[in-house]
Amino acid sequence: VADAFLAPAQLQRSAVRVQQRRNVAAPMMALPIDCKGKVAFVSGMADPNGYGWAITKALAEAGATIIVGVWPPMLKIFEMNLKNGKFDDDMRLPDGSMMKIEKVYAQDAVFDTPEDVPADIASNKRYAGLDGFTISEVAAKVKADYGTIDILVHSIANGPEVTKPLLEVSRAGYLAASSASAYSMVSLVQRFGPFMNPGGSVISLSYFAAEKTIPGYGGGMSSAKAQLESDTRTLAFEAGRKYGIRVNTLSAGPLKSRAATAISAKGQKAFIDFAIDYSKARARARVSAPLSPPRGLSLPRPQYLTAGVLSRPQANAPMAQDLYNNDVGAAACFLLSPLARAITGVTLYVDNGLHSIGMAVDSSSMTESPVVEQFAPQVELH
Repeated sequence: VADAFLAPAQLQRSAVRVQQRRNVAAPMMALPIDCKGKVAFVSGMADPNGYGWAITKALAEAGATIIVGVWPPMLKIFEMNLKNGKFDDDMRLPDGSMMKIEKVYAQDAVFDTPEDVPADIASNKRYAGLDGFTISEVAAKVKADYGTIDILVHSIANGPEVTKPLLEVSRAGYLAASSASAYSMVSLVQRFGPFMNPGGSVISLSYFAAEKTIPGYGGGMSSAKAQLESDTRTLAFEAGRKYGIRVNTLSAGPLKSRAATAISAKGQKAFIDFAIDYSKARARARVSAPLSPPRGLSLPRPQYLTAGVLSRPQANAPMAQDLYNNDVGAAACFLLSPLARAITGVTLYVDNGLHSIGMAVDSSSMTESPVVEQFAPQVELH
């Protein structure tokens, strides 16, 4: 109504201001992540419930060619689920097409060469009929099949004594955790680095236990993650100078994946459940973030979520919003893309800032503190 009394020039300026406000409300993506023409090898793929899958899906959406390495004991069921369509809902991309896994390799990242494979593993029925599943053999196969690759994803962690506190971990258990969870990345870079294209990128997955004490995260796994982060920095220098590739790691918030659920004694609540409980919303939180996907890759919610909500860290984290496994996928996709060409040797936290908190505001000792109410979440984040 007020615009009816404006001069033509004022009307035009008014229309411009309205359009500007509309543009702010619906921003356009100016820097799309483009991985077309790039080959990505994802080591440690198992099922749609882990971060490795989220990273793979993000890379596929960005246009990368996807090839994966699967632990031999999981290979048959993985291939069967792919063939039978059990993964279809989790493989659907926003344009309606399906994520395509070009090739699946059997890979056990605990073994570097055929000579490292003990007789009991070689004769195990889960390894029967498999040829060339060590890191060096898989690297040779990938090189023969594709010539070069651009992206290497390390999504591997295992500790046979993970339910034991460090005071009770054996030397063998400790070294096994380090071998599977940390040295495996060193070995992958050693074998894949020579045929990665200059400008290529490597990423691994860490956890905050590398830096701070997380009770219940046992078996030497905290030590293994600390090694992984240290090795990331060293490999960033060495592989950067020798091969011209970047090496980074993501320290992600807790996810109830198949592997994480195994961190518990039989019949007891799993460690990962305690970790998620610590970071999820309490009744004290004033707002409840809706179950909508984060902005970035702009996928519809039913197609976007591959493992549902990971945690709701509104009680302790700076960002009072839900954490999705695809948050990790999007962050990894950025780091692996040419947009991050100057970023290497970094541990990037994707946990809504929970790593930065030194005192938990939902602690019983803070019950009467005015800080709790003063800094209760005030903004609803989507």
